[in-house]
Amino acid sequence: MITNSDRVTVLSEALPYMQQFVGKTIVVKYGGAAMKEEHLRRDVVRDVVTMSFMGLRPVLVHGGGPEINAWLAKLDIEPQFVNGLRVTDAATMDVVEMVLVGRVNKQIVEMINLAGGSAVGLCGKDGGLIRARPLQDEAIGFVGEVSSIKTRVVETLLQAGLIPVISSVATDETGQSYNINADTVAGELAAALGAEKLILLTDIAGIMRDPHDPESLLHSLTIQEARALIQEGTVKGGMIPKVQCCVRSLAQGVKAAHILDGRIPHALLLEIFTEAGVGSMLVASEGGR
Repeated sequence: MITNSDRVTVLSEALPYMQQFVGKTIVVKYGGAAMKEEHLRRDVVRDVVTMSFMGLRPVLVHGGGPEINAWLAKLDIEPQFVNGLRVTDAATMDVVEMVLVGRVNKQIVEMINLAGGSAVGLCGKDGGLIRARPLQDEAIGFVGEVSSIKTRVVETLLQAGLIPVISSVATDETGQSYNINADTVAGELAAALGAEKLILLTDIAGIMRDPHDPESLLHSLTIQEARALIQEGTVKGGMIPKVQCCVRSLAQGVKAAHILDGRIPHALLLEIFTEAGVGSMLVASEGGR
């Protein structure tokens, strides 16, 4: 049982970390098990609200693949993937936008507000936040990448003490909607905002030397070390785009990027407000550790 003394001690020990990050922007990519399991959803929301009350400026970017698949099934549309990317024809794009912008986004906003925070939902279309361009692969349809970001609407919300919740749907210069990978959006947005941290919540412990050995978790590594792990094949499969996303954000000025296991209760607070952390932290160089 936690005593009152224990609670006070924890708060006192967290003070240096609170002071370090007050006023700093933290961009969180929210996905995986942390979105699917109720107790983890509750933990993430409470962590984000706690960060906001402590004076940090959290920004949440989310995906929603499982719910998109569920709605495609209801409409008798067969999901298809090419090299891990969802094939997005016009009908699928309509479902993606409906689910991400109209359902998942507003559900997250509601959860944050019910937990005592103040959140506002956005997509890339709002305030011209994200301009998209198509990936150079006609076989995957309306799948895009970030062409440019205008942060004014997000900065306005942050300055007002609100928590922006952003879905990764955006348009090109003609108004055509595109589905963009949420990790990519989080990384580019973190860079555009000059964020202190980019945090990707995943379903694995972090970057490991041996994927089958949790003890091989790398708690800290540089851009150079991360690139070497990709080249030698230690980082492979779905981890490659996540690590590349972190590397790109660091190269554009983000102070630190983290890959965390979202299945760990309160992973966000553990990573930010404790010395050891719980995942892998990437920094630009040795001096950034």
